[in-house]
Amino acid sequence: MRKKIVAGNWKMNGSMELLNTLVPALAEEAKQSQAEILVCPPALYLGDVQRKAGDHLLVGAQNCHEAQSGAFTGEIAAGMLAEMQLSHVLVGHSERRAIYGETDQLIAAKTQAAIASGLVAVLCVGETLDERESGRTLDVVLGQVNAVVSQLGLADWSRLVIAYEPVWAIGTGKTATADQAQDVHKAIRNALADYGQDYADAMRILYGGSVKAANAEELFTCPDIDGGLVGGASLNADEFISICRAAN
Repeated sequence: MRKKIVAGNWKMNGSMELLNTLVPALAEEAKQSQAEILVCPPALYLGDVQRKAGDHLLVGAQNCHEAQSGAFTGEIAAGMLAEMQLSHVLVGHSERRAIYGETDQLIAAKTQAAIASGLVAVLCVGETLDERESGRTLDVVLGQVNAVVSQLGLADWSRLVIAYEPVWAIGTGKTATADQAQDVHKAIRNALADYGQDYADAMRILYGGSVKAANAEELFTCPDIDGGLVGGASLNADEFISICRAAN
C-alpha cells in the first residue's frame, strides 16, 4: 500500500517567528502521523527548519539547479541540498514554468540531478485554465510527465513523486472536484503502466491546488490520490495539521 505524503510549499513566505511556532508543531504531529509530512520553506530557512524538524518531519527545497557546480550565481545544486541531509526537492512547479520559463527539458535535467544526488524529486505537472477548457488536460499533463520519466530508468522511480497541480486551482480558491482530480491521477498512473505496471502501482501521486482542511479528506480518499502538495494552507499550523490528519 502506498504511504501518503502531505507536503507544504511555503513559496516565498515565512519568517523566523513563523518558523519558531509552526515547525515544532509539525514536528510533534509527524511523530504520530501515518502519512509522511514534508515542509519546503524558502532556501534561507532550510537549515533552521531542519534543526527544529526532529527525526520524523521531512524537509525539502523548492528548487535546484541541474548542474552540480559552476558559475550560477544565486543557484543551489542538488548535491548541496543532499549534503545538508534534506530529503526532497520540488521540480517543475507551475510558477517556475510560467514565471521563469522552465521547459520540460530543463525540468527533466533537474529531476535527474536531484535523483542522482539521492534526493526525492517531487515533479509538479498541471494544465492552465485555457488548456482544460480546450480539452487538452491529459495531453498537457501526460506530456509533462513523459518528458521526465522517459529520461529516467525504472530504478530511479523510487525517488520520484508526482504532484498534479492544475494551474487554474493554485492560489485561486478554486479546487478540482474529487472526481476531476481522480480522473487525472488515474490517467497518469495508467500512462506510467506503459513502462511497468508494478512501478506505476507504486508511484505516489499527490494533488495540489487550493487544498484545505475542508476538502482534504474527500480528495485523499480517492484511490489514485496519495496525498497533497499544499500552498497557502501550509502556513497555518491548525489548517495544515488538519490536512495531514485527513491523510491518515
